[in-house]
Amino acid sequence: MTLLSPEHVAAAKSNLDAFFGVAGKVFEGAEKLVALNLQVVRATLAEAQENISKVSDTTEPQQWFVLQAGFTGPLAEKSLSYSRQVFDIATTTQAEVAQLAQANYARYNDRVQAFVEDAAKRAPAGSEAAIVAWKSAIAATTTLYETLQKTGQQAVQVAESNFDALTASAAKAARSNSAQAPVTTGAKG
Repeated sequence: MTLLSPEHVAAAKSNLDAFFGVAGKVFEGAEKLVALNLQVVRATLAEAQENISKVSDTTEPQQWFVLQAGFTGPLAEKSLSYSRQVFDIATTTQAEVAQLAQANYARYNDRVQAFVEDAAKRAPAGSEAAIVAWKSAIAATTTLYETLQKTGQQAVQVAESNFDALTASAAKAARSNSAQAPVTTGAKG
């Protein structure tokens, strides 16, 4: 039976720490999302109760239609605000997880390079080509990882700018629609 070396134990601890770090960030994001959803449900219920009491106080159909039209503008703005907050939680969580992944990848890459260097020192004569191939593969993997990470960051930035533009356009349309809602003068015809 073989016992694990201190290096193996340290590597296992590092891997567990990395796992729990990423899991912690994911759960933090989930907690924020749950808190946001609870807040939205609470506010929606309060507004629904208020709107029902307003509608029950109306006596004329025209007043009911005016009230109903008045509900849509704030609803659209609140939906946009909610979408923005969900997007912010998602992008923040993604960035934190990516940062942890990058740090863990860097540590892992350093360990692999140290292993290859150690293997190169102990390798028999004539194995230089294999060592060069290993180093080349590690360099290619590192380049691929960095390229994928940069591409992912650019995709998040593009998505965020597109979301900002869409949100601004939708908010403008919602404000425009609320401004055009019919207004009653209180006169009966």
